[in-house]
Amino acid sequence: MTKPKERLHFLDAIRAFAIIMMLQGHFVHALLEDIYRDKSNFVYLTWEYLRGMTAPTFFTITGFVFSFLLLKHKNSGIDNPRVLKGIKRGVKVILWGYLLRLSLYAIFKGTVNPSFFYVDVLQCIGTSLLLLIGIYLVICHINKAYFRNTMLFIGVAIFLLQPTYGSCVLKFLPQTLANYFTSINGSIFTLFPWFGYVCFGSFMASIFLKYRSYIEFYKYAIFTLFTTGLILIFSSSAILMLFYNLTGIAVFKSVAYNNFLFIRLGNVFVLFSIFMALRNYFKSQVMIKVGGRTLSIYILHFFILYGSWFGLGLTRFFYHSLNPTEILIGALLFVVGICSIVLYYYEYERNLKEFLTQMFIEGGQRTKLLMSEVITALKTSVIVRKYRTIRDVKR
Repeated sequence: MTKPKERLHFLDAIRAFAIIMMLQGHFVHALLEDIYRDKSNFVYLTWEYLRGMTAPTFFTITGFVFSFLLLKHKNSGIDNPRVLKGIKRGVKVILWGYLLRLSLYAIFKGTVNPSFFYVDVLQCIGTSLLLLIGIYLVICHINKAYFRNTMLFIGVAIFLLQPTYGSCVLKFLPQTLANYFTSINGSIFTLFPWFGYVCFGSFMASIFLKYRSYIEFYKYAIFTLFTTGLILIFSSSAILMLFYNLTGIAVFKSVAYNNFLFIRLGNVFVLFSIFMALRNYFKSQVMIKVGGRTLSIYILHFFILYGSWFGLGLTRFFYHSLNPTEILIGALLFVVGICSIVLYYYEYERNLKEFLTQMFIEGGQRTKLLMSEVITALKTSVIVRKYRTIRDVKR
């Protein structure tokens, strides 16, 4: 027995949650005074743990949403319109990632700031989308099950091999390209291991598409995600050590001793299960709009907090200098302010564009009229008449 399809409001809610967590997380991390960064303090420790869930959630939801839209379309391969849209989106995100790190001051000096070449979250997400599309195009002609299993295999492999590639230098590659694979040159996010979360998100989307039409799906999905998440959080290290003891493969032991990837994946699974369980309560238009404008929100927050091109952000004046009360009030105003600006812009985007277009047209007409009057005035001025008289005499 099947049920009708509905909009996946819980995905909007997760994206909105993730971007809000990112906003407050960056604000607090950049501006909180060092003396209050006490890991023995329960409140700060809890905040730090929750902040660590933001990036894994972002990458997982990226893989989920894009794969969901990609796989549900009837056309496959290059004929799937989501392929071209995804390529455009990926390139756009990568370009914004570089543009946000550009310093106009360095350009005026005839150089480029070194941080321009660092790979941050936008470049990593954009490249992950392109890589996901590439994998889809290679194996989509087989079947969706093969694609689903491939994404799961790649995700697990990336997580298990983290000790192997985590310390790579890659001197044989140009530094700009190497920055996508190693953080040794200053990159904040690298393709590995973060593409692994995109793969797991893609796998989840494929499962979701296959079984979501069944009435009991949500009940089993919530239970499975929640249970699997708890196992990953509390038992994945022990399971990895068990594999090591059974096989003697050292990589299981290495991952178990530094097991942040699987634990964070467990956090994401639990988060998904909670939002999925509360899916009927997530129908706010504001939440949907915030979840759909994550790129714009990220771009605006980067300018205001870090200064981007001009270097005149909040960090320029309040870097590591605010107390907890100031941080609490400031973070709330920051989140509300950024989201409000972006939402109001898109609400009145059409009117604003029409206003600016009309303003430029009128400005052009006024400039043209003014220039005509200036030229006429010059032609009849005393200086021009004297110049013409002298010129005629010389002839």
